[in-house]
Amino acid sequence: MKPLERLGEARTPNGTLIALYRHDGAYLIRADGVELMSTRRHLSEDQLAEVACAPLRDAPQARVLIGGLGLGFTLRAALRELRDDAEVVVAELVPEVIEWNADPRYGISVAAMGDPRVRVALDDVTNVLRASPAAFDAIMLDTDNGPDGMLMSENARLYAMHGIRTTVAALRPGGSIVYWSVGDDPKFASALRGAGLTVTMRRVRAHDTTGPMHTLYVATPPG
Repeated sequence: MKPLERLGEARTPNGTLIALYRHDGAYLIRADGVELMSTRRHLSEDQLAEVACAPLRDAPQARVLIGGLGLGFTLRAALRELRDDAEVVVAELVPEVIEWNADPRYGISVAAMGDPRVRVALDDVTNVLRASPAAFDAIMLDTDNGPDGMLMSENARLYAMHGIRTTVAALRPGGSIVYWSVGDDPKFASALRGAGLTVTMRRVRAHDTTGPMHTLYVATPPG
């Protein structure tokens, strides 16, 4: 059996231990020992970007926000969907996660991080949203295991009603928000509707043919 290599670790502002591992050529990130993501299972992260960005495929100078860099799958999928004149802003709270993705020793997201369309903000995505009224055509949020499976307490405010309203305020007219969640959360769906959003749910696999089912919440303001 091939060993599980611990390549690096970091602490979030609230003390959660984040660690990067490599196993048999694959990479994974764990938060306090619980797996958050893996390069072996990323279909739902890809589809997060595809759902959000497909309507913008032909839009000139589209501007989108990704909350949470992870292992870069949502970023790379967004870049595949968008035109050369688009801008993709990635908000990532943990500097080491940015370093891991850009490190050529690992080859996780080196090309994507160097794409001229990409701007990485080392910041809490909530701060980026607050500072960006009516700035984005699509917002993709994958900052944790979702509103009901949260591992990092600093993400809680993003899914509360005030956080939802802050996110909506950062949309341009006609824009949409897509939230990734490890599973269904009827209370969160109700909160989105309570904020006046139209909500549709998509169940997507973690892998092409196997693995758990994850949930995407697609939320759009009226009009």
